[in-house]
Amino acid sequence: MGQLARLSLLLCLVVLWAAGLAATDEEGNQDESLESKTLSAEDQVKDHSTGTRVVAGQIFLESGKSDSQSEDEENFHSQEEEKENSLEELNSLEMSNLLNKDLEEAEVQSPVLTAIGGTADGEPCHFPFLFMEKEYPECTADGREDGRLWCATTYDYKKDQKWGFCETEEQSNKRRQMQEAEDVYQTGMKILNESSKKAQKKEAYQYLLKAADMNHTKAMEKVSYALLFGDYLKQNIQSSKELFEKLTEEGSPKGQMALGFLYASGLGVNSSQAKALVYYTFGALGGNLIAHMILGYRYWVGIGVLPSCESALTHYRLVANHVASDISLTGGTVVQRIRLADEVENPGMASGMLEDDLIQYYQFLAEKGDVQAQVGLGQLHLHGGRGVEQNHQRAFEYFNQAANAGNSHAMAFLGKMYSEGSDVVPQSNETALQYFKKAADMGNPVGQSGLGMAYLYGRGVPVNYELALKYFQKAAEQGWVDGQLQLGSMYYNGIGVKRDYKQALKYFNLASQGGHILAFYNLAQMHATGTGVMRSCHTAVELFKNVCERGRWSERLMTAYNSYKDGDSNSAVVQYLLLAEQGYEVAQSNAAFIFDQKASIVEENETYPRALLHWNRAASQGYTVARIKLGDYHFYGFGTDVDYETAFIHYRLASEQQHSAQAMFNLGYMHEKGLGIKQDLHLAKRFYDMAAEASPDAQVPVFLALCKLRVIYSLQYVREINIREVFSHVDMDQLLGPEWDLYLMTIIALLLGTIIAYRQRQHQAIPRPAGLRPAVPQQEPPPEHQPPQ
Repeated sequence: MGQLARLSLLLCLVVLWAAGLAATDEEGNQDESLESKTLSAEDQVKDHSTGTRVVAGQIFLESGKSDSQSEDEENFHSQEEEKENSLEELNSLEMSNLLNKDLEEAEVQSPVLTAIGGTADGEPCHFPFLFMEKEYPECTADGREDGRLWCATTYDYKKDQKWGFCETEEQSNKRRQMQEAEDVYQTGMKILNESSKKAQKKEAYQYLLKAADMNHTKAMEKVSYALLFGDYLKQNIQSSKELFEKLTEEGSPKGQMALGFLYASGLGVNSSQAKALVYYTFGALGGNLIAHMILGYRYWVGIGVLPSCESALTHYRLVANHVASDISLTGGTVVQRIRLADEVENPGMASGMLEDDLIQYYQFLAEKGDVQAQVGLGQLHLHGGRGVEQNHQRAFEYFNQAANAGNSHAMAFLGKMYSEGSDVVPQSNETALQYFKKAADMGNPVGQSGLGMAYLYGRGVPVNYELALKYFQKAAEQGWVDGQLQLGSMYYNGIGVKRDYKQALKYFNLASQGGHILAFYNLAQMHATGTGVMRSCHTAVELFKNVCERGRWSERLMTAYNSYKDGDSNSAVVQYLLLAEQGYEVAQSNAAFIFDQKASIVEENETYPRALLHWNRAASQGYTVARIKLGDYHFYGFGTDVDYETAFIHYRLASEQQHSAQAMFNLGYMHEKGLGIKQDLHLAKRFYDMAAEASPDAQVPVFLALCKLRVIYSLQYVREINIREVFSHVDMDQLLGPEWDLYLMTIIALLLGTIIAYRQRQHQAIPRPAGLRPAVPQQEPPPEHQPPQ
């Protein structure tokens, strides 16, 4: 009991000490650079010296220290005494001593491996042991055909012949089965990663299916998602749900996140936002980034939880740190956002996709030596996007051709590829520096920025902050986003210049306007911490959300789009639904669009309510079409009751916030008919006119609506007045003069004479045949020869 109490007290001290250290570190690191806030895995490893050990995730000092180490530690504590409270210092020392003592006791009491069967059943294994003139520090299967692990219980096996198994026969069989499953899984993954052909990817998933049947966790994760989305396997949500449940029982964060998604979207299970939240939370605690992103969005807008900006900030910042750490010098993958609703309205225009014929045309020009086509295709293949897959090999070839022709832009991008290095281009600072210098000498901003990076980090040249600043300034003056970003970082960190947060903010803003992910990330950090600006949780969350949506999972937007174009709307809508849970507005609107088209993955009576839900989420993120769709759904009663007042509110929001011509026209119609608002023909005309001004496409329907409005207005005016009363008040003598009747008779006579003359002329124009005609009674001309009345 005394030992237990002592350990409990020790744990409490650990928690308090860790909290004190965290607070001290947070204060001390408030002004440290943005780049140094996230250490790489290698740096973190380097920070752990040989005199430390990691126990249960905590870093502790080893009990055995040299005298010099003890002296250094005492000197360190004496220096800290001048800065911190002496009581905290004393507690830290006391806790460290207690901890070291308990660690020594724990080492003595650690369990040892006991031999099972053999010639030394029940005796402890001896490590290392000598077998066949080789020392073994752990159990081995050498010397046995059945692959069962064994150990010796004395040092020299040959001399003493004392041995036993390290595992039971059941454990051995299970281990061999898992090893076989791992081999099958690795075979499937190798085919999957090395092939781009659909048939070979399907073959790879057959291996993964076999490994999943053998309870291989990673294989089950791959197969379950493939069954959910219909990737190279036939879509089967029920089978995927069973696998997710199995993975969840095993504690897989991916399985927990996916099961939360099923409950959130009501696919294969009854919808339950409470269960979804629980599974998302467990997935996030397990380190799943998509679960963190989903929770960030839910706390941001308040889905199943109370809205909390700070909670959203915590989740989004964690994901953004990972996304930002993956960004290379050449930039990340281009995120293609295609809205299905916009593409239907303007086929080929809204998507930004390049047609195959156009790509082939550019390739033809590049082969003929067109330098601009070579550079353009090189950039397309370097970053991917617009229907072109990322391909560094082809990018290198196009840049090389253009660089040989003297194009500075191609030289600069070759420098970036050599500086970054890849499977295609080996990393070489010297070669990168040569290309950067050539491009910079020609005034190319990309080359100037690359040269600045070389001097900033000492890549192939000595570190020179003045030259780095000079080249970044030249690149920034020409509007190159990398130059603006690095210039902002130098001002933020005070490298080569006096620290100036205002200048840093200026250049980060300029780089963000060019769409640089790291610029958004740095701005988010500044707004989250209130560095150089007033702290704004709202702005920080929006910026971090933007960074998170550039992660590698955004590639599924194109996968979903391709599934939809191939006619597999069920696969597309499930993928869009997961992305919608992550907060992608384009995925929310696309999922709503597919549901609006009566997707067969859910019951027919559920399509409109589901579409309404996702139109609502997309509209809350500022998508105009979604806002108008909400008005339409309430106007016609799709997925909800007919509610003209709510429809009017949505149309008005779209009109005021996004200046939508369609919303203005609809508001005019509702004012004209008095739907959801008091009838007002004057306001109706005003909204019709505003719609015509907002969009040229609205001018024809507005003209027709105004014609109709004038007729309605005239009829309404006539209906409202009394004609006899009007004529009784009209004084003709005063209006036309005392001889008005003579004028009127003269005008009537002139009109009559004109009509008679016109009729006679028409009568004479009738052709008469030559020769004698029988006498016939005079008749009036037939109706068709009468002049039009």
